[in-house]
Amino acid sequence: MNQNAHEPASLPVPTADALAASAELIARIRDAVAAAGGWLPFDRYMELALYTPGLGYYSGGARKFGRRAEDGSDFVTAPELSPLFARTLARALAQALDASGTRQLMEFGAGTGRLAAGILSALDALGTPLESYTIVDLSGELRERQRETIETLGGPLASRVRWLDALPERFEGAIIGNEVLDAMPIQLYARTGGVWHARGVGIDEAGALRFETRALDAPGISLSKEDSALLAQLDAEIDPHVDYVAEAHPAGAAFVRTVCTMLARGAAFFIDYGFPRGEYYHPQRTEGTLMCHYRHRAHGDPFLYPGLQDITAHVEFTRIAEAGVETGADLLGYTSQARFLMNAGITDVLSEIDPADAAQFLPAANAVQKLLSEAEMGELFKVIAFSRAIDGALDAFARGDRTHTL
Repeated sequence: MNQNAHEPASLPVPTADALAASAELIARIRDAVAAAGGWLPFDRYMELALYTPGLGYYSGGARKFGRRAEDGSDFVTAPELSPLFARTLARALAQALDASGTRQLMEFGAGTGRLAAGILSALDALGTPLESYTIVDLSGELRERQRETIETLGGPLASRVRWLDALPERFEGAIIGNEVLDAMPIQLYARTGGVWHARGVGIDEAGALRFETRALDAPGISLSKEDSALLAQLDAEIDPHVDYVAEAHPAGAAFVRTVCTMLARGAAFFIDYGFPRGEYYHPQRTEGTLMCHYRHRAHGDPFLYPGLQDITAHVEFTRIAEAGVETGADLLGYTSQARFLMNAGITDVLSEIDPADAAQFLPAANAVQKLLSEAEMGELFKVIAFSRAIDGALDAFARGDRTHTL
């Protein structure tokens, strides 16, 4: 039986141990497909590929975050790119903490721990020291890496950090989710010949995983009111003769709803790549935004090396905004990462480095350019924030707020 028929020659080949772990995960996914009658919804497949205990991409031992393929990582995030990202974000967080009269911070999906270490130090320097910094992360491997990083970079401040396995019913303070929403399982719908189908996962004759579709009225498929309305809207707005793939984000919306319900006082910030609904479901984006990352190479095959590669989709921010507001939280702002960081003072943070010290200033300036450039992360990445019991706006959203586009 072919364990993995998806092996493009242009990508690095995993080690034998990694391939063995991926093969074990493939076997479990096959069992799940068989138990479900030969077909799994894509969001269930994505959940298994990313979060199966000990084998999934985020719950296993594969290295994820880094600067280049040679260090075994698959992609770089803003906190890894430059410590100035954390120092600038800390300015917005300090204002939110002061406005809410709180000193607690919670981070979801803390990566290597660099963002936590940078924020802890920056808030201390700004005169807004935290009482506690709580991290929620599913990966045991990443927790250990976070602990080491924070102890190394944060020094005594590391004693304020703790890890949670379950969310509290109530939280007062600031909440951060940097590149968390894009890793939430998505549902896929495909329109062919003018008819919508649910796109999921089946098994071919050789035993390999593959895309398969099912009719929306087939047994086991439950179309939510939100998704039904979305498909009807797409039929009205996009030429019915055009085949189209649409992604829906119920898991991301549910997560934001949970977080905003938990937030009793303070603000929650989510930073990720994506678009508002009007741009997300563009007539020319016929194949959706589903993307995979392996060794700093992007490709579109979600069945390549399950458990060893990241599977993501751009965030549909209108649905995220609706989810937060449904809980009674206020929509604090929505803007591009570039505008958010400039409003928060990233150029002032950069100016603290002596330009005459080329060895420090030039790499820092280059990293800031990548964070701000429309051709890099500045425009594709957005920041959306919700709040409770905070009067007025934050400086980070004072100019260039795009809430009206949602």
